[in-house]
Amino acid sequence: MEEIFSRRSIRKFSSQPVEPEKIDKLLRAAMQAPSAANQQAWEFIVVQAKEKLAEVAETSPYATPVAGSAVTFVLLADESKMKVPTGWEQDLGAAAENMLLEAVHLELGGVWLGVATSAPVVENVRKLFQLPENIRPFALISVGYPDGQKNQFVDRYQAERVHYEKW
Repeated sequence: MEEIFSRRSIRKFSSQPVEPEKIDKLLRAAMQAPSAANQQAWEFIVVQAKEKLAEVAETSPYATPVAGSAVTFVLLADESKMKVPTGWEQDLGAAAENMLLEAVHLELGGVWLGVATSAPVVENVRKLFQLPENIRPFALISVGYPDGQKNQFVDRYQAERVHYEKW
């Protein structure tokens, strides 16, 4: 699958909007991810309004690409749907990667911006979207048509990090 090898973090986007059918495909790709005990505890907020994107960009010092994106997805987990409470971050990580790979397939660019890794950012996202207590913020995935940057192969393979049968 060429998308795995050519995917790069794209942080600068053109002003071209992402078509609704592509947004749908991105969400469908995310929801095809594996999930612990098939819990599928994920929830998504789709943000397209420029004013709201600017507000989301303020939730973290690393979220500036959000403001220039055509669409940003807020990936969340619903605690009330968790059968395996320790698996939600893996589930959402797989959903995020599926979304990023589908973006490349659709000739879009995307970037994964962490939320769950920072308590202050979690709180900022929680407040901005007035999330109920059972909803856990995980990440932001900003997507759009690349402006200058390209999804292109960069060889990151490091043979010295592969170990067979023992360390």
